[in-house]
Amino acid sequence: MTTFQRFAAAWAVLSLAATAGFPADPPLTRLDDGVVLAVGDDRLKVQVCRERIVRVLYAPDPGFFARETSMIEGSPCRETPWRLTAGDGEVTLATTALAARVRLDDGAVTFLDRDGQVLLAERRGGKTLEPALVQGETTFHVGAQFQATDGEPAHGEAFYGLGQHQNGLMDYRGHSVDLYQHNIVAAVPFLVSSRGWGLLWDNTSHTRFGDRREPTLIPSSRLYDAAGRPGGLTGTYRQGTCAAPVVATRVDAAIDFGAPEDRPAVSAVHQAAQPTASELHPRLADGDVCVTWEGEVESAGAGDYDFVVFGNNGVRLWLDGRLVVDSWRQGWLPWTDLARVHLAEKRRYPIRLEWRRDQDQGTLRLKWREPPVSEQSVSLWSEVGDGVDYYFVYGPELDAVVAGYRELTGRAPLMPRWAFGLWQSRERYETAEQGLEVLAQFRERRIPVDVLVQDWRYWPDDQWGSHRFDRERFPDPAGWIRAVHERHARLMISVWPKLYRGTEHFAELAEKGFLYPETLRRPTTDWLGHVHTFYDAFHPEARWLFWEQMNRELYAKGVDAWWMDATEPELVGEGTPEALKATMHPTALGSGARMANAYALVSSQAVWEGQRRVDPGRRVFILTRSAFAGSQRYAAATWSGDVSASWTAFANQIPAGLNFTLSGIPYWTTDVGGFAVPPRFAREDARPEDVEEWRELVTRWFQFATFCPLLRVHGQYPFRETWHFGGEDHPAYRSQLAFDRLRYRLLPYVYSLAARVTREHYTMTRALVMDFRHDPEVFGVGDQLMFGPALLVNPVTVHGARSRPVYLPRGTLWYDFWTGESVDGGRTIEAPAPYESLPVYVKAGSIVPFGPELQYTDEKPADPITLWVWQGADADFELYEDDGVSFAYEKGAFAVIPIQWDESAQRLTLGERKGSFPGMLEERSFRVVWVAAGAPRGYTPEPEAARTIRYLGARTTLRKETPQ
Repeated sequence: MTTFQRFAAAWAVLSLAATAGFPADPPLTRLDDGVVLAVGDDRLKVQVCRERIVRVLYAPDPGFFARETSMIEGSPCRETPWRLTAGDGEVTLATTALAARVRLDDGAVTFLDRDGQVLLAERRGGKTLEPALVQGETTFHVGAQFQATDGEPAHGEAFYGLGQHQNGLMDYRGHSVDLYQHNIVAAVPFLVSSRGWGLLWDNTSHTRFGDRREPTLIPSSRLYDAAGRPGGLTGTYRQGTCAAPVVATRVDAAIDFGAPEDRPAVSAVHQAAQPTASELHPRLADGDVCVTWEGEVESAGAGDYDFVVFGNNGVRLWLDGRLVVDSWRQGWLPWTDLARVHLAEKRRYPIRLEWRRDQDQGTLRLKWREPPVSEQSVSLWSEVGDGVDYYFVYGPELDAVVAGYRELTGRAPLMPRWAFGLWQSRERYETAEQGLEVLAQFRERRIPVDVLVQDWRYWPDDQWGSHRFDRERFPDPAGWIRAVHERHARLMISVWPKLYRGTEHFAELAEKGFLYPETLRRPTTDWLGHVHTFYDAFHPEARWLFWEQMNRELYAKGVDAWWMDATEPELVGEGTPEALKATMHPTALGSGARMANAYALVSSQAVWEGQRRVDPGRRVFILTRSAFAGSQRYAAATWSGDVSASWTAFANQIPAGLNFTLSGIPYWTTDVGGFAVPPRFAREDARPEDVEEWRELVTRWFQFATFCPLLRVHGQYPFRETWHFGGEDHPAYRSQLAFDRLRYRLLPYVYSLAARVTREHYTMTRALVMDFRHDPEVFGVGDQLMFGPALLVNPVTVHGARSRPVYLPRGTLWYDFWTGESVDGGRTIEAPAPYESLPVYVKAGSIVPFGPELQYTDEKPADPITLWVWQGADADFELYEDDGVSFAYEKGAFAVIPIQWDESAQRLTLGERKGSFPGMLEERSFRVVWVAAGAPRGYTPEPEAARTIRYLGARTTLRKETPQ
């Protein structure tokens, strides 16, 4: 008899005692939805929310149990059958899928599956409430620790999610993650395990996962100079490039230059903190600088050390002769690079750090985090809370875990169909004529595109937040937007929650007290030299007023989509937790520290609710630079922020995006090519080899982005339009055009997947662990992805690479998408990756519908559709269609055609069409292409079909041997 069955048997005997409130000491009360237990002076509630979701609340005040939060949509729990049983010093709450065992002495909770296998267990005393005073508020630092599971990281438990982080990590087991909003970071406190569970941490303040210790500067006692003397590293200073003559040398006890990481809330002070070249060394002048530090670093003890480089410009770090960090970041956005290195006890290792400062601003710190003194565990900690509040979500399949997250935080609406075409942008189109000329070029060159993006500063320079166009550059905004529409494109426009003093909108919001008071008391200037503030999006009336301002100035003129930039919010340039919470304090819902991580959520809420109120029939689209748990319910997609144009940054996008979608938010995208561009790429007189590297970087990035939920091209100069990449005969141009056209051919597949996101809580761009959870080889794979159920995509992130290793998950046969050749799974192959392509493999037992060639998504109906069937296993696919622009699908105005392949019978079935919508094709054609292990067929846009089926909506079958 399983543990779960023993629970059920014991229930019949114990139910009477349970209803009486057993046991009496310590007091335990049974409620309709769970139990409440006294744990010392505190109270614990374990609440059954769904068959597969259990909530844990722990606080001194039981009033905490009735809390409502911005993260959760509606009531978090619904009536669910469950049973209560008692054991030796414990009670267990069990549904048909999940059990929560609670110790009566200390309230530690253990989660088990229906067979009694432990999924996750709190440590004894693991829930912590540490009294604290934060921003004048008496509160708690709240935390929870759980037992680590056995097994090596490669074959034990792996951890994912937590939003989007630019650290290059896929599996967070044994690592630390800081969750606070920042340009290039999105904090979503949802942790997902390869063992089939998720933990949603309901807290909106600064949160940490893993080791709570901050990295520290490497002590000078652990550093040795180039001559082997203790006390620091030998620094060699050059003016210009790293090949320039030496200006000076010295021993530096620490690598600690530039703006403080905990920047003050007044940006003028922050700007003053930027070092000049002479502050780096008195013999240096301003301009380009190269510094190298060399010597040795001595370990304190054996273990895994995290070397953390916080900086900007070009940084490379070698340890023991191995290059472990190689990155470039723009001067105004320093961030961290992480290298984990195993060091033996009391041993010295060669170390070399190179810093190439090619922009005026310069920040660099070299830190480390020593190995932990005790066993690592699953740990979550937040700065501000009245208690601990988390949801345990059980799958065990990870799609079910994500579905549980969205059941709690909200369903993702269906994006408009045009959103799945190409988005073209630059920083920025300076005039209306520039944007229209770009669209004309796309149409003349027959390069498919759907969305033109207008980035910032379309307003007069002293009127940020007015939402008004500069009349000299945009003399007729409504007419310009009509012209965009006449060219069969949509317009997305940049809107910030930021306002300059002196604008009408500033005055309207200030009059009602909807602006952050700290920024009014101590005026903050931005990088353009203007005093500004942000509005308090936590106030419902402020949200509505902000939307009204957007509506009358922008939406009424025909804007189609919203680029909600700087939603961290970016109040003080490159924000930190201390600076951010100080400047957005207080909010309408509590202190800045309490609410800091949720600004992006309520910022999107303002636009979603506002547009739906004034135009309820038209789908909303929001692109936001930050995100929080629940963002998906407001039609908010997230992009990865102002990442740099480097191969390292590109490689980091893949695990960042995969962990983001594993966090439950389905729509993620990135600036193709990276936003900020190193000077060597951006110079008018760039060297030919740098020009070619730039073209290759953007092309490889475009290839990857073709298989992201949204395909966007954006960034600083050089321009990103396809024709700026060497002309029609250049492989960069040819590849970008081919992948753009492939994306449009895939539209029936992509839009059907988007419908699954809304209807079934599906995820389009998928970490391999989502589909192959029982293959431990995929646990740490962060450079490959599944695009839907069929396509295994393998981006190329190394300059000059023309092949790359590809792991083919076990348990299935795989087909090379380009050649049709089949390969058995369960092994790593060296896959060809020519300049104009990237490795794509198709899982045996896949059906993928391809549509006709299009110049924009609504150019014509998806007819005929070519059904590619990759044999070797049974397959099914559901083709979804609706009007593409309205919310009528919410009331059932859509159509679905189920398609199945029976491998044993060699039979393809188009099932009876279900549903209808205005404009639906009553009759259509399907062209069928078979691919089999003995009959390879590589992808071509117009393949010869084995058979064409005329489909009128009734069930239709086709056997493979049927002649043409």
